[in-house]
Amino acid sequence: SRATRPHCASHAPSGVGMVFFFTGRDPRYLMYMGRDKEENEELIRYGWPEDVWFHVDKHSSAHVYIRLLEGQDSLDDIPEAVIEDCAQLTKLNSIEGCKLNDVQIVYTMWANLKKTGDMATGQVGFHDRKAVRFTKVHRRINEICNLLNKTKREEYPDLSALRAERDRKEIARRKQQTQKVRLEEKAKREESDREKDIKTYKGVFSEDKMTSNYDMLEQVKSQGKTDIEACRELEDDFM
Repeated sequence: SRATRPHCASHAPSGVGMVFFFTGRDPRYLMYMGRDKEENEELIRYGWPEDVWFHVDKHSSAHVYIRLLEGQDSLDDIPEAVIEDCAQLTKLNSIEGCKLNDVQIVYTMWANLKKTGDMATGQVGFHDRKAVRFTKVHRRINEICNLLNKTKREEYPDLSALRAERDRKEIARRKQQTQKVRLEEKAKREESDREKDIKTYKGVFSEDKMTSNYDMLEQVKSQGKTDIEACRELEDDFM
């Protein structure tokens, strides 16, 4: 499953910072964010195509992510409650946004994030503005925020290794799927060939074109020959 919890080291490996993980109202979804802009850079670099990125619009905030479930491939697949949890968490982790009402949250697929060399640490843009969506947090909902804070835990995942493992599995899955399609197409071709052979066989042995031994014997006897002579002549025809 895409949302499987990552294996983490007991202490931070070199070059990998702290990542905070949360469990929202739908525990199937992996929800996480970096501690600061340095960790955000790592999350941007090693994100998954199945990840969705959240941020407070026009204010600084944490970069919050969730990972789509297996079988999901777009923002439309995310339940409203999950989007609301992520939006509340994003607002909660914004120095300015946490004090405001009617805060707008921007979210998009990780693959739509654009990072160029002239951008500051933790700063991102978008490849396609049309693929960006917005949701508004009118006010803080304590019930949601308390749940998220209660489930908060810090870990030190090897983001590079996890992404590489994910890619290996995806390549293997695609190869398996391709092999399955090829086998199914081969089976269909073989079945089609068998059906053609059967039709050809039926045409060769059409009843209205066939003559029985009895008919052939009667035909020879009609020529004035005895049964023995007729049988001998039929035998000669098959020799």
